[in-house]
Amino acid sequence: MSLSDRPDEADFRAPTPVQGAASFSKFMTVLQIIADAPGTLDIAQLTKRAGFPRGTVYRLVSALIAEGLITQSGNGTFRLGPRLLQLAAKTWEDSDLRTIARDFLVALRDATDEAVHLAVPSNNRMVYIDKLVGSSTVQMQTSIGAQVELHSTSVGKAWLSGLPDERLLEVIKGLKLRRRTAKTITTTEALLEELKLTRERGFAFDNEENEPDICCLGSPIFNRQGEPVGAISVSMPVYRHDARRHKLYARLVRQTAKRITTELSRML
Repeated sequence: MSLSDRPDEADFRAPTPVQGAASFSKFMTVLQIIADAPGTLDIAQLTKRAGFPRGTVYRLVSALIAEGLITQSGNGTFRLGPRLLQLAAKTWEDSDLRTIARDFLVALRDATDEAVHLAVPSNNRMVYIDKLVGSSTVQMQTSIGAQVELHSTSVGKAWLSGLPDERLLEVIKGLKLRRRTAKTITTTEALLEELKLTRERGFAFDNEENEPDICCLGSPIFNRQGEPVGAISVSMPVYRHDARRHKLYARLVRQTAKRITTELSRML
């Protein structure tokens, strides 16, 4: 039988371009820029980063505000809106990994009394899908849904360290090793050396590489096939980080990641 004789021939044809796809892509670009910004952005900053005409950006943000996907503060800056966060929260609540990891994260938070994160890879970045905080009034300014770099965070470096060598090199090749702080790793050679050390000790260390005055320890989580599917971390201000806590938290974060991996393999 020839291909043309098959009843599902249409399945093999190139898809017809969807009307409005270009406009949708612009909406997503603006949303992603706002989501990725470490702080809030005004219309001038947003226009510069998006690379669209100012009038186009005005129309895009007006539509996004109307739908509750972004909000505008009194000083004219933008942030993600409640509707988008509600949609995202529903997705994360239904996440098998988040559900399986939750009790382990609570135990880790209680043992350290520091902020604990669960993150998964997304488009060459990591996105936080859960966060628990300790009792201190000084905490990391992070939120569920925030995307962070692979090369400058403990969750990112932990996930990278779990990749097979060939896949690791492929991913790193596509990264822009942006400098976040004076301590950020910005060369491929230095990053590979750091990941080698991460594999050997079983945890990644972010020593003020993503945010000044914040350090984090993270370990990867694997699925049944041995593929890294996420990472967890313990984060704290540098003034609460010392040799004793470093050794203790490194052990705890490794143990917790292994327990989540075991439970994930058992249930999925």
